[in-house]
Amino acid sequence: MKFIHALICSILCTATILNAQNYSEIDIEINQYIGGTLVVPNSAKKPPLVILIAGSGPTDRDGNQSFMKNNMLKKLAEGLSKKGMATFRYDKRIVKQLRTGNFDKNTRFDDFVTDAKSVLLYFKSSYPSIYIAGHSQGSLVGMLASESGVDGFISLSGAANPIDQIILEQISKTAPVFIADTKRVLDLLKMGETTSDFPIALSSIFNLDTQPFMINWMQYNPKKIIKNLDIPVLIINGTKGLQVSKSEAQLLKDSKKDAELVIIENMNHILFEIYGDDLVNSKSYNETNHPIMPEVLDVILNFIRKEKSTITK
Repeated sequence: MKFIHALICSILCTATILNAQNYSEIDIEINQYIGGTLVVPNSAKKPPLVILIAGSGPTDRDGNQSFMKNNMLKKLAEGLSKKGMATFRYDKRIVKQLRTGNFDKNTRFDDFVTDAKSVLLYFKSSYPSIYIAGHSQGSLVGMLASESGVDGFISLSGAANPIDQIILEQISKTAPVFIADTKRVLDLLKMGETTSDFPIALSSIFNLDTQPFMINWMQYNPKKIIKNLDIPVLIINGTKGLQVSKSEAQLLKDSKKDAELVIIENMNHILFEIYGDDLVNSKSYNETNHPIMPEVLDVILNFIRKEKSTITK
């Protein structure tokens, strides 16, 4: 009897899980560089598609790295799909390179933009409305990809200032003794020159392999790019951002006056609700138990619904 009871409970639990998951997932290879997961709500007819672009580093489609797992992008994708939106999230090209042991040192920031545009082109004929949502570094990538034509752009914890200014600001807060060296190296990079003359403490930022990538990245000013976007724009940030403060979101808004700006109380850089100090905040980057803040999903839903009334509940 105990076995039968356990079997019935197992069947009922499985049925409940399947019923709760009101979306379908499909893995898609866009090209030799990009593979990702399409999540489609089962109940929506012709849903809008939100393309999710990850932040800096070797970040995979779920928002994770080798030594950092929080499933942020997976949670965001599934949350949006439960709201009636289709989503596509993908591994950054360097993830596949690292997995196969074929890391390309010639990868540049522009390659990430090319990849985002390739994803957009792949889905353009299949979805009547497409939005790009870029997180952190992916915000700038998304802005540049949006110039190829989308229905709207969403910046999630995205910076307004060029990366050299962001680096200088972070160094001034965390290691002010290296400000002069940081300025000197950044000035050289802005002129397109590389250098091996920097303190070993700054090697994680300025190692010779990454300097060409930085040179490419530094040429873009998010404030100028977002200003020229002729599409609806939503800017989301939180009050607990460690990497990108809410003031950066305000600067983006100042550059694009008709953009919608939403600052979410107690939300951190990866869209989790955080109470506590910076240590608690930083620890959440490697914790999988935090949900995406519901306000993020609601704000995105309302933004898309307002611009394109295509979501069927």
